[in-house]
Amino acid sequence: MRPNRPVTAILCAATLALTAAACGPGDGEAGGDAKPTVAASLPGQDGIKIPDQLKDKLKEHGIDLEKWKGGEWKNWKKEDWLREAGDYINPVIEGLWDPDRMRDAEQPQRPAVDPDAGKDQGVTDPTPAPVAAKQATPPYHTSVPASGKVFFDGPEGSMVCSATVVKDPAHPGKSNMVWTAGHCVHAGKAGGWYRNIAFVPSYNNAGKPSAQLKGAPRETVAPFGVWWSDWAQTSDQWIASGGPTGGAGAPYDFAVLHVTPEKGSTKSLEEVVGSALPVEFNAQAVPKVASITATGYPAAAPFDGQRAFQCTDRPGRLSLNANDPVMYRIGCTMTGGSSGGGWVSAGSDGKPALVSNTSIGPAKAGWLAGPRLGPEAKGIFDAVSRKFK
Repeated sequence: MRPNRPVTAILCAATLALTAAACGPGDGEAGGDAKPTVAASLPGQDGIKIPDQLKDKLKEHGIDLEKWKGGEWKNWKKEDWLREAGDYINPVIEGLWDPDRMRDAEQPQRPAVDPDAGKDQGVTDPTPAPVAAKQATPPYHTSVPASGKVFFDGPEGSMVCSATVVKDPAHPGKSNMVWTAGHCVHAGKAGGWYRNIAFVPSYNNAGKPSAQLKGAPRETVAPFGVWWSDWAQTSDQWIASGGPTGGAGAPYDFAVLHVTPEKGSTKSLEEVVGSALPVEFNAQAVPKVASITATGYPAAAPFDGQRAFQCTDRPGRLSLNANDPVMYRIGCTMTGGSSGGGWVSAGSDGKPALVSNTSIGPAKAGWLAGPRLGPEAKGIFDAVSRKFK
């Protein structure tokens, strides 16, 4: 068995430091019944109105919407950083994610790694050979219509991940659910919820290089709009142990978002983009999976974070802890920014389904690993679906 290389959360930040993690404990446990907070437009804006429930939630935590809009969300004092799952709030700030801010959110962090992660623990297959990431064929709305980017703010600055539109059994053909990594929404063991979390489907649909996007209109980078997360949920395991190094919590590094359009719309996300993938929670054992295709927007060199890429490989097993579920691992050269991107394989019906998401990879890009979705993931998925019936 070849020893595994160091791993680090595949995430990009506006600065070199980053705490990567997931959602808070308490009401947000798998299958929990915490009440959702509906995202709000700020006073005087068109579109979504501020529900009394959100007003009360904000007041409970001493948050004034106008001050929040004016920059109070930049206050990251630990005592004011909401951590509990039931405390999730994410008021819509219309226009915050303009094209330049989206582009600037893709500067990669310097990896912080644990050289012993995954070594001699459980069943781990030899390190896969690197598979060169290939650019998805533009327009992305045709080739990878369910894929997009997640933007959010943390103490270190504006950050970015990748994500996938998934089907909602409670709303057939009208899903507002998005799948990503837990560390793309919450700082895990060391922190709380990230802020201003928003999803942009088919980001930079035409696949233009970064230089051509400078000063571009919003419609160019967000042709199907900006969708704010009005609810997010992830695993208790990620909450308790998730961190930026060594793969801590990685076997449970997944999250489900429910989103709402920045500007009012009568159509769901799935209707607008015309696509959503089913989630497979009973995937075959890793050795029986013929191939997996991972999609994401890698941002660390040699990529620029503006274009979607893919890797296809037969997965192997990666075990970081003998007591945790084994993870999928594929050869892939995608770098920071691809975190949370969907992993697609044949589902139980033989049709494409989401079976995992990018979670971790080595300091020197060559492979990626993602969680195998089991009961914990299904519990979270079902809980989010039930909240918005």
